Amino acid sequence: MRKALGRGLGALISVEEPQESQNKEEGVLRLVPVEKINPSHLQARKNFDPEKISELAASIKQHGLAQPLIVSYDAARGAYELIAGERRLKACILAGLKEVEVLVRELNSDKDRMLVGLIENLQRQDLNAIEEAFGYLRLMKEFKISQNDLAHTVGKSKSAVSNTLRLLDLSEEVQKAVQFGQISEGHARALLTIPDAIERNRIFKMVLENKLSVRETEDLSRRTHSTKNKHAQKNSHEKEPDVALQESQWREFLGTNVEIRMKKNGGQGQIVIHFYDLDEFERLSRLFKK
Repeated sequence: MRKALGRGLGALISVEEPQESQNKEEGVLRLVPVEKINPSHLQARKNFDPEKISELAASIKQHGLAQPLIVSYDAARGAYELIAGERRLKACILAGLKEVEVLVRELNSDKDRMLVGLIENLQRQDLNAIEEAFGYLRLMKEFKISQNDLAHTVGKSKSAVSNTLRLLDLSEEVQKAVQFGQISEGHARALLTIPDAIERNRIFKMVLENKLSVRETEDLSRRTHSTKNKHAQKNSHEKEPDVALQESQWREFLGTNVEIRMKKNGGQGQIVIHFYDLDEFERLSRLFKK
């Protein structure tokens, strides 16, 4: 039996579907020409592995499409918009199929389409952790959905949604490594335990170069964080308590190493903010522009 689309989807869909839809396409399995299916403008997935699509195409050639695509019907244009299944659609086209089986759903807004598409992809495990995080963020920002409501809708705990969203605090380089399968979500979560962005990037390079396991990355991150804390405590003892506190708060806020250097007269000084590459510089610049 096909899994239900989320636990609380009805609470967030703007208009409930009528029991007897006026749209004759609604809820019907149909064979549709592939050229009549338009990609979704709300697609959460950004990267498609050509090798995996090729493997899926070979499977579809031999066994057919196991599950229909999810689409909505635009009567004015006489065409369909994809809600879920772009990877499968690409594989069907590569396999040379002229028609594909689709399930038509009647959805009345972009929020509805995005919710159903996101949940469908989550249940099929079609999204990597970064794509999932961007999907959550987009729903929350564009459609003013709270984390509590979102968590209930996708059938996850609020902490699980929060932890996924935290992956977007990682640098773009680390995010891309997750998206392209160079490191796993577990590696990324371990790196998040290192608050200092310079150290986090150093450990990330070590993970890639040495092909460290998630457990090895967790151990290395824990040791690095512990050493950094001891070093920070030692430095803080050499400074006035209020200066050390401000320094700690700046580090926490910016996610990078920050030094407050006071002159001997106590009335002047410098705030030194460290960055390790241009991506990190741009991230910090965006923070200050907000």
